[in-house]
Amino acid sequence: MKKNLTNKEFIKILYVICDDIEKYKDYFSELDRATGDGDHGVTMSIGWTAVKEKLDTLSDDLTFDKICMQVASSFLSAVGASAGPLYATALMRGGAKLKDLQSANTSQIADFFEAAANGIKERGKAELGDKTMLDVWMPSAETIKKTSIDEENIIEILQQGALKANQAMESTKEMLSKKGRSSKLGERSKGHIDPGAASSAMIINTFFEAVKKLDNI
Repeated sequence: MKKNLTNKEFIKILYVICDDIEKYKDYFSELDRATGDGDHGVTMSIGWTAVKEKLDTLSDDLTFDKICMQVASSFLSAVGASAGPLYATALMRGGAKLKDLQSANTSQIADFFEAAANGIKERGKAELGDKTMLDVWMPSAETIKKTSIDEENIIEILQQGALKANQAMESTKEMLSKKGRSSKLGERSKGHIDPGAASSAMIINTFFEAVKKLDNI
């Protein structure tokens, strides 16, 4: 049972996400080559490498919102287009829900994910079914929020969110792309997992796995 997540643990989780992005960047670019310009993995690598460099400089007594603000700024500076503004907005909106906190409970972590997903929706002007990262973030965040109503264990709410993220990612395969370069393909955009959905599912799964293994990080 894990009822709280500390600021120091959050920083450790972000480090693991950075490492996993690097590990899977070629796969994300491979997915992107099927429907886009093939650089999603490279873009994510650049953004999260900048995050890792920023994490190395952070004090371990920062509150969640300050951590998120610093990390968001670094991501946006490194990746000014495409995923940059989306992840920067997600981090800042999520962090704002944990303002002045150095420890967050299950309900507050659920609020973080909900605010992050809503930030992506508003900034990206996307809707569910458009075949974007939102198709993973929104249902996963909603599942985390719903599970948190009757569940105090952070590991459990994240596990449910990760399972939903995987299902949602797979569902993008049969969607018609309505955003970005891939939207020009029409029916040919079907049959391929959206690369942004894939990297989003990885991030949510890594968050869950990292929390589960926190004592060993």
